[in-house]
Amino acid sequence: MKKIIIAIDGHSSAGKSTMAKDLAKEIGYTYIDTGAMYRAVTLYAIRHGCFSEERMDEEKLRAALPDIRISFRRNEAADSFETYLNGTNVEKEIRGMDVAKLVSLVAALSFVRRDLVSKQQEMGKDRGIVMDGRDIGTMVFPDAELKIFVTASPEIRALRRLDELKARGEKASFEDVLDNVKNRDHIDSTREEGPLRQAEDALRLDTSDMTVAEQKDWLLGQYNKITGSL
Repeated sequence: MKKIIIAIDGHSSAGKSTMAKDLAKEIGYTYIDTGAMYRAVTLYAIRHGCFSEERMDEEKLRAALPDIRISFRRNEAADSFETYLNGTNVEKEIRGMDVAKLVSLVAALSFVRRDLVSKQQEMGKDRGIVMDGRDIGTMVFPDAELKIFVTASPEIRALRRLDELKARGEKASFEDVLDNVKNRDHIDSTREEGPLRQAEDALRLDTSDMTVAEQKDWLLGQYNKITGSL
């Protein structure tokens, strides 16, 4: 069967990563979490003094970009892919609120987006991938055979994000998480470089009232429709 590219875009905590991971596992494709790539760059910027009271030293980060290496490795025990920054596993660190508060600022930088988009396109050159992010169907792979745009209400997404944080032992309030969700939506949708928007040929999915199993079944059905017609 001909392999395709599946581009899944959408708002933060709408469920796109879970859907993408499950589908990739189901059909034997490679899963690429582009959001984790931007989070890894943000973590590097935090650790190397590129922020001062949430103000960005853009030139310092630009100069450091060639030294930032991001890769994904499979954790067989957890049956998942984890993010490595310059050879070190940073999967837990990039999911915290410290990174979440700043990642949209980093992702809005044109030189960061151009660098990571180039890397993402290289990862998908042989197709057979499920890639999720903010601009996969519009910028990274506008020719993807299957494009999905995933959304949910800000309140639902904040609750999901809060549950994830609590599961990792991190403390946060619903109000703080909701503010972060809404702020990220605004920055992601209004940035000049690769803004978050639904591609004209993307299928829209609102997961507000859907279970994870229902989301998985829906996405698998869309994949089967596409591949069955090729």
